[in-house]
Amino acid sequence: MEEYDERAKKVRTATQFIFKHYPNCQGALLAGSVVRGEATRTSDLDLVIFDDNFTSSFRESLIEFGWAIEVFAHNLTSYQAFFKSDCKRARPSLPRMISEGIILADNNGIVQSIKKEANHLLEKGPEKWPEETIKLKRYFISDALDDLIGSSNTGESLFIANTLAYITHEFVLRTNGHWVGDSKWIVRSLNNYNKSFSKEFVEAFDTFYKTGSKGKVIQLVDKVLAPYGGRLFEGFSLGKEGSNQ
Repeated sequence: MEEYDERAKKVRTATQFIFKHYPNCQGALLAGSVVRGEATRTSDLDLVIFDDNFTSSFRESLIEFGWAIEVFAHNLTSYQAFFKSDCKRARPSLPRMISEGIILADNNGIVQSIKKEANHLLEKGPEKWPEETIKLKRYFISDALDDLIGSSNTGESLFIANTLAYITHEFVLRTNGHWVGDSKWIVRSLNNYNKSFSKEFVEAFDTFYKTGSKGKVIQLVDKVLAPYGGRLFEGFSLGKEGSNQ
C-alpha cells in the first residue's frame, strides 16, 4: 500500500509539472524506474513530452516540487529519429520509456499512437547480425579474454574484465535476437533474456572482482562462444583485399 501511495504521489507531481510548464502540449508520459516499481532514493521523475511547438528535441534536468525531474522533449516527428538511432544501436531507450510510460496527457490519442509504434519496435527486436559481424565479435571477445588470462596487473585486469563483460553480454543478446543494455541495463537486459544465464554471468564477474579468480569468467565466455565455433584467432582477417572475415 505504501509503495502504491508513493507512486501515486509521483504521478500527481509529474502531472502538476506538466500542467504548470507544458499546459498546451499534445501529450506527456511518466516513465523510468518509478513506473517499473524500481525507484530508489536517488531516482528522478522521467517525463517524455510531445509538443508540436518544439522546433527540435531537447533534454532538461531540474528540481521542481521537491523532486529531481528529467524532461525528454520531442515534437510530433523528432522522436522518430531517436527511435531509428536507438534501434540501430540495439539499445531502445526512448521506445522503452514510451512503451512503459504512464500517460499524463494525450490530445486526440497522439500518445497512444506513438506508444503503439514503440511497442511494435520493441516486439520486433534488433536487426539480426550477419555472419561477418558474428565472426568479428568472436575475434574481439577472444582477444579480450586472452588479455585477461595473460594479465598479471590488477588495475589492467579490472578494465579488461569490464570490456569483456560488455562485449560478451552484447554477443549473447544480439545472437539471440534481444536488445542490449548499458550500465544498469546490462543486467536488466540479460534478465529479460534469461534469468538463469544472467545469474551465472553476474556471479562469474563478481567472483573475479572479489577474488581475482578468472576461472568462472573463462568458462562463461567459452560457453558463450562455443555454439559459434569457440575462440577465434587463427585465420581471422580484417580489411585484407580478397579475404573473408
